[in-house]
Amino acid sequence: MSHQDDERWMQYAINLAKQAAAEDEVPVGAILVRGDELLAEGWNQPIGHCDPTAHAEIQALRAASYKVNNYRLPGTTLYVTLEPCSMCAGAIVHARVERVVFGASDPRAGAGGTIFNLLQAPELNHRCEITSGVLADECAELLRRFFRERRGLIRELEE
Repeated sequence: MSHQDDERWMQYAINLAKQAAAEDEVPVGAILVRGDELLAEGWNQPIGHCDPTAHAEIQALRAASYKVNNYRLPGTTLYVTLEPCSMCAGAIVHARVERVVFGASDPRAGAGGTIFNLLQAPELNHRCEITSGVLADECAELLRRFFRERRGLIRELEE
């Protein structure tokens, strides 16, 4: 995929992250693509679904697996606005996703190279190609704005 393709698909994921924010969820969006075909999409929904595993990546992986009737997803690229956590990275490896493209790095829980690199761990039987930093500023700003607004709302409620 070209850099332009990566940006186009990441913009799609950013729009899903905005959907998450509109639902008062942490604004993370993810899509799974095979070739130039969108297989599935997801956005953070752990609060609304009362499910700690309902991260954007997991939502997209589940939807794609149902669509292709297989829990293995070789030849796919996952675009996600925030670097996957260890839970999501584990699922990505188990699904045999070929490539992961993420926007913002996660300095607290990133498992795509920032804190851990589960996506490329030599001890595991599958490793993903990683492209990081695609539209990173826009992805990070969505998160910063969300948490700034959250902190402001909390202050208002405390007053």
